[in-house]
Amino acid sequence: MNILIKIFFILYVFLFSNLILANSIGVETGLEVPRYVSLKSNDSNIRVGPSKNYPIAIKYKINNFPIKIIEEYEDWRKIIDYEYNTGWIHKSLIKGDRSVIVISSNNKNIYIFNTIEGKKIGEVTEKTILNLHKCKINWCLVSKNNSKGWIEKKYLWGVKSNEIFNINIFQFFNDLLIISHNEIEKILLKYFF
Repeated sequence: MNILIKIFFILYVFLFSNLILANSIGVETGLEVPRYVSLKSNDSNIRVGPSKNYPIAIKYKINNFPIKIIEEYEDWRKIIDYEYNTGWIHKSLIKGDRSVIVISSNNKNIYIFNTIEGKKIGEVTEKTILNLHKCKINWCLVSKNNSKGWIEKKYLWGVKSNEIFNINIFQFFNDLLIISHNEIEKILLKYFF
């Protein structure tokens, strides 16, 4: 058991250090770039440059819309959305609260589950905006109005594919332990039984 803990610790340090080195730090905020945020207002202008003197390229009419900050310049943030539209937005129009948008390559409805790989409790359509609460390796806990459930991460834009979000360290190690136990059991059953 002691060797297993050492392996998990080394794996955790390796993964964590790679994630830190893979991202840069914003010169204005000291925060990770790129990073996901959401729109604070239901009337947000995206401009072609970092100033009110630049023309408006896009006007978003929905709050909580997820965007990705890809650059910082003074009070302006260069962003990209899920349709690859880019432009500059003033920092006062964004918030750190996370939201995601449902994406689907074949326009099918996406199921929401009560637990990871649990019972289906609903479905959402493409382009639905959901509040993001936490993400594990392949699943995210999301909500809309008073409904909450788990959805596969591959159907969400607004969270990195390798991002573990709002999960405490004990949950992370518990998940690794369960995954490794299941994998070891499969190997043992395949080769020895």
